[in-house]
Amino acid sequence: MAPTPDTDASWSSNCPLCAADGGTLVWRGARLRVIHADEQGFPAFYRVVWNAHVAEFTDLAEHERLRCLQAVALVEQTLREHVRPTKVNLASLGNMVPHLHWHVVARHTWDSHWPAPIWAAPQRPRALQQEAELAACLPALHAALHARLAQWAAEAPAHVHG
Repeated sequence: MAPTPDTDASWSSNCPLCAADGGTLVWRGARLRVIHADEQGFPAFYRVVWNAHVAEFTDLAEHERLRCLQAVALVEQTLREHVRPTKVNLASLGNMVPHLHWHVVARHTWDSHWPAPIWAAPQRPRALQQEAELAACLPALHAALHARLAQWAAEAPAHVHG
C-alpha cells in the first residue's frame, strides 16, 4: 500500500510515488519498498523507493541512508545471481519525480541501448527473444528478492527496519 495523508505526514498529493507504488510491488518494508518497473526493453528494471516523501538522499538520517543503500545493494546482488547481467546500472536522479528512489537495472550486451544509458537513444532493435527469456525468470527473481528483503528487514534493530 502506498503512503497516503492518513498513513504518512510527508505524503505529497502531486507525487506519483506517494500516490501509488510506482510499479509492481515486490516487497514493502516500513521505510522503503522495491518495485519492478514496467520499462519496455528492460525486463530486469527495479526501483528502491523510500516510502516517505523526501527529494534528496541527504534528507534522510545517516542510519536511514545506510538502510537505503543496503537495500539497493541487496537488489543488485540478487539480480547478479539470478539474471547474470553484463552490468548493473544504479542511478538516483529524481529530475522527473523528485521523490527519493534508486534505479537498479540489470543490463546485457544484447539490450537495445547497450552500452549507452537506458535513457539514451537505442543503439539497435530490441532483442525480443532474449527479453522474453529474461522475463520468464522474473517470478523466481521476485520470490528471491522478497525473501531476502524480508530476512534483511527482520534482522535489523527495531529503530531501523526496512
